[in-house]
Amino acid sequence: MWTASAHIITAVIGSGVLSLAWAIGQLGWVAGPAVMLLFSLVTYYTSSLLSDCYRSGDAASGKRNYTYMDAVNANLSGFKVQICGFLQYANIVGVSIGYTIAASTSMLAIKRANCFHKKGHADPCDISSVPYMIIFGVAEIFFSQIPDFDQVSWLSMLAAVMSFTYSTIGLALGIVQVVANGGVKGSLTGISIGVVTPMDKVWRSLQAFGDIAFAYSYSLILIEIQDTIRAPPPSEATVMKRATVVSIAVTTVFYMLCGCMGYAAFGDEAPGNLLTGFGFYEPFWLLDIANAAITVHLVGAYQVFCQPLFAFVEKWAAQRWPDSPYITKEVEVSLSATRRYKMNLFRSTWRTAFVVVTTVVSMLLPFFNDVVGFLGALGFWPLTVYFPVEILGCLVISIAAAAGSIAGVMSDLKVYRPFKTY
Repeated sequence: MWTASAHIITAVIGSGVLSLAWAIGQLGWVAGPAVMLLFSLVTYYTSSLLSDCYRSGDAASGKRNYTYMDAVNANLSGFKVQICGFLQYANIVGVSIGYTIAASTSMLAIKRANCFHKKGHADPCDISSVPYMIIFGVAEIFFSQIPDFDQVSWLSMLAAVMSFTYSTIGLALGIVQVVANGGVKGSLTGISIGVVTPMDKVWRSLQAFGDIAFAYSYSLILIEIQDTIRAPPPSEATVMKRATVVSIAVTTVFYMLCGCMGYAAFGDEAPGNLLTGFGFYEPFWLLDIANAAITVHLVGAYQVFCQPLFAFVEKWAAQRWPDSPYITKEVEVSLSATRRYKMNLFRSTWRTAFVVVTTVVSMLLPFFNDVVGFLGALGFWPLTVYFPVEILGCLVISIAAAAGSIAGVMSDLKVYRPFKTY
């Protein structure tokens, strides 16, 4: 249960937590926390139903469905499986791009925090994020060679610890800022018209829905996480439901605290990314620790999310070309006297190519908030809700949030030039 909880927390408390102060800022003190609670309840309800789909028939001895797509195939079949597969894997590609942007932003923030500390807050400290995306990409190429999900549990545990580290620092800095301000900032209805145009208020509110949805999205890897649980008794579904309760409760408490304290500290000026938007400048060393923790966490979260896609492509290739030595042959490489690594040429080249492509796309689209909102919208209704329980109201939220995020990307693109320093 604890390993499954760590996997979920690693996947869920990701970069999404850092955009929540901004999201609550768009919605205000009433709607912001209410929307967050609503998403947590929908995610818990649908995750519980989804965990029952791990086995077809009997909960303890029925046929296993090893992946999210297997579960959809066993229960729905036909065209819906192809739609689900496309959306699940498209979402994973999107998440990997989002995490690359977030990690490079955090690495950049360390450099900028040190620059502001030395040269003063008036200095623009313009630095390009491209080298940091390349550093993150190289690290991911190395870690992506880990063959299986069950072998990344140590990385998951480390990442879960890191997510608590930076969330706690963000929370503490928010509390200190509220005390320094001498009170709580913000309003009941969020950012006021006048500061932004009425149309912008609508788009930003919709994007906030997407940001909150992204902060809860892990259903697309739930079955794969469940597959790491020890065989019954108790049944995997029972253990997974406990892990879901623990992780969503922990996550929601953290989200409420971080999002609400960030909004209380900055009000309408809440930055899109709490720890890298330079709402805080000092203590600079504490910001450095928080951003280093984000980077380490995202290295782990990237792997937790991408493993199902890696496994799917490798399984498909092995079925398509079973006699190809390039795809099926494994070469043993000795790492030490006791440890051996089974190297597969196809696995090495395909995973490396995947990381390279997502890194290049990240360099072309480095808009953290808008990308996060769009990903949340893309995955929330079809993957978190539709396949377990066809709730139509959530589709409306998804479409609206996607529209808000696309509007945000369009406005960013008007002033953006690729590979330039900002």
